[in-house]
Order: sequence, then structure tokens, then C-alpha cells
Amino acid sequence: MTVSLTLLVCAVVLTSAGGILIHTRSLTRVLVGVIVCGNGVNLFVLSTTGRAGVPPLLYPGVPHARVTDPLPQAIVLTAVVITLATTAFVLAMAYRSSQLTGSDFVQDDVEDRRVVLRAEIAAERAELRELHRDEGPRAWRDERREQRHRIRAERAFQARARDAPGDLWDDILGADPRPPATPERQENDPR
Repeated sequence: MTVSLTLLVCAVVLTSAGGILIHTRSLTRVLVGVIVCGNGVNLFVLSTTGRAGVPPLLYPGVPHARVTDPLPQAIVLTAVVITLATTAFVLAMAYRSSQLTGSDFVQDDVEDRRVVLRAEIAAERAELRELHRDEGPRAWRDERREQRHRIRAERAFQARARDAPGDLWDDILGADPRPPATPERQENDPR
């Protein structure tokens, strides 16, 4: 079986570019990333088919070695439908997000981070209690103090993260344009 190097290179470039775009915070870029990554995967599957042959119709006189394998083509056809459905879903999310917030930028969910931090702290405290169970609470006082210091540092980091003005992806790919300011209505405005 021969593999086209051009198809493989294009597939790798499209898939990696799509993967990078999917990991951004802008839903429009995620949408473009899903489409580009889907096309890259389709090219990768098509590059595994080998060289072209006769149509996969088995009629008398056709050698089976010259027939093209129809399975990769069927997989690509299915992948096109799945990519279309995923594109529609992400497009609906981006539209709804822009309606609700005026932007398609996805913010960090601070509450999820707090829940994970609380679970980690509870697990660490249980581990400390189990480790120093026979020695009493005074034995693990220093370790608890160190844990509280880490918690405060994590909370300070979260507060700084909320106030961070720039985003690495915006610096690399360019920031999204700000929505136009809506003019305030005049008192005598009939609207």
C-alpha cells in the first residue's frame, strides 16, 4: 500500500491547527477549529486508502487486487455528518452566548475551581489525620498551617486571574473586536 505524503502532511497540519483553535476561549475560534480538525481527520483517513483502483463493484472479470477499499470512504462520509452536527451545536452555543453576554468569550468558572480545591483540601486533611492519628492534633499543626498558606496563595492567584487583562491567545491570534457601544436614549426619544 502506498501513502501520499502530501495528504499526510496536509492532514497533520490541519489537525494540529484545528486542535490549537479548539483550545481557545472564543467560541468562534472553537467553531473554526472543529471544522478544520474534522477536515484534517478526513484527509488522514483518505490517505490510508492507498492508490486509486477500480470502483468497488464486484462483477465478473474484475481482479480483487485492483478494487478500491470502500470502508475509508464510508468512514469519511460518516465523519462529515458528525462534523456537521458538531458544527451546528457549537454554532448554536456561540450564538446563544453572544445573545446572553454580548461576546462569545468563555470565562473561567471560578466556582468549579473552588469545589475542586475544597475536595483536595478535604482529602489532604483526611490524609494528615490518618498519618498523625496516634500523635494527636498538635503533631500536624505545622502541616495544617502550611496547607492554609497554600490555600491563601491559591485564592490570591484566582483573584489575580480574574483581574488579568490579556490572554495569550488574544496576543497571538489577535483580540476579538469589542461590541459597539450602544448610545443612551434621550428622554424625548420615541423608541
